[in-house]
Amino acid sequence: MTTAKAYAAYNATSPLAPYDFTRRDVGTHDVQIEILYCGVCHSDLHQAKDEWGGSIYPMVPGHEIVGKVTSVGNGVTKFKVGDTAGVGVMVDSCRTCKNCEKSLEQYCVEGMTGTYNTLERDGKTIAQGGYSTQIVVDERYVLNIAPHLDLKAVAPLLCAGITTYSPLIYAGVTKGMKVGIVGLGGLGHMGVKFAASFGAEVTVLSTSPAKEADAKRLGATKFLLTTDAEAMKAYDSYFDVILDAISANHDYTKYLDLLDINGKLLVVGLPTEAPKVLPFSLIKNRRSIIGSMIGGMQETQEMLDYCAANNIVSDVEPIAMQNINEAYERMLKGDVKYRFVIDLASLKA
Repeated sequence: MTTAKAYAAYNATSPLAPYDFTRRDVGTHDVQIEILYCGVCHSDLHQAKDEWGGSIYPMVPGHEIVGKVTSVGNGVTKFKVGDTAGVGVMVDSCRTCKNCEKSLEQYCVEGMTGTYNTLERDGKTIAQGGYSTQIVVDERYVLNIAPHLDLKAVAPLLCAGITTYSPLIYAGVTKGMKVGIVGLGGLGHMGVKFAASFGAEVTVLSTSPAKEADAKRLGATKFLLTTDAEAMKAYDSYFDVILDAISANHDYTKYLDLLDINGKLLVVGLPTEAPKVLPFSLIKNRRSIIGSMIGGMQETQEMLDYCAANNIVSDVEPIAMQNINEAYERMLKGDVKYRFVIDLASLKA
């Protein structure tokens, strides 16, 4: 076993603080990764603060992990020492259910094993995440990362990237389609980049006119101010797809009304309260609301390969591990463009 330095939440109310713990020995099919960068996802804050309930402490958050392989088991075939590798939202699943067999491990019937704030499959060991100097993961749940990209900007692809890529692919977004992106944050900015790269006409919908310039810099061709009633009316039944990345509580109906025939509202944001939906807005134009949760291992690798081929990465602000609590406070205020990424060198000094 080896010691990892980390920052952890010790309870729901205290700031994250230094924490040392041990990782398991490298098994036959395991890959050990020296973590270079870890993205900061809003779900890290939710779980550290026990806002979803059931949090396990001490908790080392972080599921947007990029680093270098330092050791491999003798049964590992996909990685060698020195490779650039990544770990996303899950580190295991049952592997045998109907969904795992279809490479949809995120929908494992038994429940996937999250990268942190969960028990490993042995039911005893607490999984700890990427706010740490190293991690050991079965090679099935480790991803190949193209080393030519800016690695700190790659890290958020492991969650924000796949969370937006997967539903857009599922909805068949392609050239000429009209796509709306609601919520220009860590998720939404990746949705804009992907939809634009697929050749869609991309419109960012926002309550803030100050976001228009950034929306167009990211690849949007149009901007719709959702507080402008006349402008919203002009977009009635306009979009083929709307990606809803809003984490605050909101009414789905206003966005359903903007969907054309067979339009799809793709939900990736996680409000704390049940959303409102007007049935008449749903049945008009045969609209649908579709939820989506990250992606399976195969699709996540496909996304990473697509990003490598098309030079797509996240917009990030690097931080030292020691500044994580300040980053959480700024994230609550929306004061980040568009993802904080921890440079783990700050823990190794």
